[in-house]
Amino acid sequence: MLNRLKTVALLGFLTALFLFIGNLLGGYIGLVIAAVLAAFMNFGAYWFSDRIVLRMYNAKEVGRSEAPELYEMIAELSKAANIPMPRVYIIPEESPNAFATGRNPKNAAVAVTEGILQLLDRKELYGVLAHEIAHIKNRDTLIMTVAGALAGAISFLADMAFWSSIFGGSDDEEGSNPVVGILAMIVAPLAAMLIQFSISRSREFIADETGARLSGDPLALASALRKIEAWSQRIPIHSGNQATSHLFIVNPFSGMSLSRLFSTHPATEERIKRLEAMRIV
Repeated sequence: MLNRLKTVALLGFLTALFLFIGNLLGGYIGLVIAAVLAAFMNFGAYWFSDRIVLRMYNAKEVGRSEAPELYEMIAELSKAANIPMPRVYIIPEESPNAFATGRNPKNAAVAVTEGILQLLDRKELYGVLAHEIAHIKNRDTLIMTVAGALAGAISFLADMAFWSSIFGGSDDEEGSNPVVGILAMIVAPLAAMLIQFSISRSREFIADETGARLSGDPLALASALRKIEAWSQRIPIHSGNQATSHLFIVNPFSGMSLSRLFSTHPATEERIKRLEAMRIV
């Protein structure tokens, strides 16, 4: 419950920051123009982001005949979560990992790497798949799309505010203030990014909890996280890029993070600790 409230509060703060920068740029008219442009920019990301990311990682769709055990586990978990069966993909990567994508439960996909299929036993893999089904059930892909859209729009507005403060002239009564523009350009996008990452970390905790209840075995998911974390650092993922790190169950680019503030995932040790403390009734 706390993480859900935190998500709502952070999305609200992102919205408020967006409105503040829009007003700083050009009052109501500037805000409306920027909002329309930002919506247009993110329309494609909302509708096509799943196809883009699956293609980025060379994911291949598989059916029951090609991967029977994987397919059956996802079908079983989808039924337990009361969501439509997502499409199933396998990524040709040794690095063990998995992610869910799609704008809603009717248009969702679960992708796993070849490495995770080789590394985990059945219970552990079932726990990981339950975590990904939880993301779909909780509509985390939509939440993160909204957060990303707001963060991107804030960066866009901040850039506009900066250049407006430099080249906007001094026709206004108070004149232009380059210092305000510089602060807007630097502080607002940084704050938006940190909020976006914080939302991502909160959603991971929720997916861990929901997934553990779906699978009925939090210790199996904890064991899987421990293995994935260790092996991901030994065998880095080769395709894709860091902008997609929030999708994965464990950040495949974790070695590149400067600090936990800039991490899209909670500390794996903390996730394991919470799962080990769970009691499934």
